[in-house]
Amino acid sequence: MRQLTPEGQQIINNIAQRTNFSSDAVFSMLQSVINGNGSMAQFNHPEFGGSGQWMRGGMIMLGDMFNNGLKNSVGNLCQELANLIANQPNLIQSGSFQSQSQGNQQQGNYGGNQQQQNNSGATEAVSLFVPPPAGSSGNWWPAGLQFPNSTGAQNNVRYAYFATIRRLAIEVNGQVTLYDTLDHQIGGFSQQQSVGGSITFTSQYGLVDVKTLPIISIDNVPVQTPNHPQPSSMNTPLTNQDANIFDALEKLAALKDKGILTDAEYSTKKAELLARL
Repeated sequence: MRQLTPEGQQIINNIAQRTNFSSDAVFSMLQSVINGNGSMAQFNHPEFGGSGQWMRGGMIMLGDMFNNGLKNSVGNLCQELANLIANQPNLIQSGSFQSQSQGNQQQGNYGGNQQQQNNSGATEAVSLFVPPPAGSSGNWWPAGLQFPNSTGAQNNVRYAYFATIRRLAIEVNGQVTLYDTLDHQIGGFSQQQSVGGSITFTSQYGLVDVKTLPIISIDNVPVQTPNHPQPSSMNTPLTNQDANIFDALEKLAALKDKGILTDAEYSTKKAELLARL
């Protein structure tokens, strides 16, 4: 978790005093608003009535759904924190689950400046968070992965996709899980609009749940995963990926019957698809 600077802690304390929330609650909401790119937040804190969601423009949902006074206070807090981090652009992800950033460079998620006046009336920069150590990139994904092809964030989740080395890093509430993307060519991510909602992505096989991917590590600790079992009978439940492969096999057979594929081409592609089961 990122560490506040003394100036940043004072800003949080001032907001807490003014809004009648604790500093811990305000800091928790700050993290949620940052993860929501400054335009939304998905949170879970007892001072906010448990779990809830906020979106810029006035939409707010609380576990304590009939407490209109609390809704107003939480909504005002979220808006103030959104305005705060708007002056610190490096805190905001460059992409989202619906609109990912593409390229070979990624800025660190630290830093950013909050402007305040000094005694002479001039403005000076105030950083909310302590910058990463010298020589550190400040990237949240596991070391050694270089630069992702795309990144994004939504609510309490952010991801970094490394297409070249077939790796996907996803951070949920501070825990970073690294996945093997196998032969998926990922085109986009989405998340269910609920606390703890599942994360899915689209690839050449259709819509796939992230949970079906092999896990490489959790918080940089390697995870041993067993080999995927082969279906032993027709009663074995099929995963989304298996179902997509069977659909592809049927389409492949149709192309062969129409003469679009030769017998050799059909056999080669069929073997490739069956190897994925």
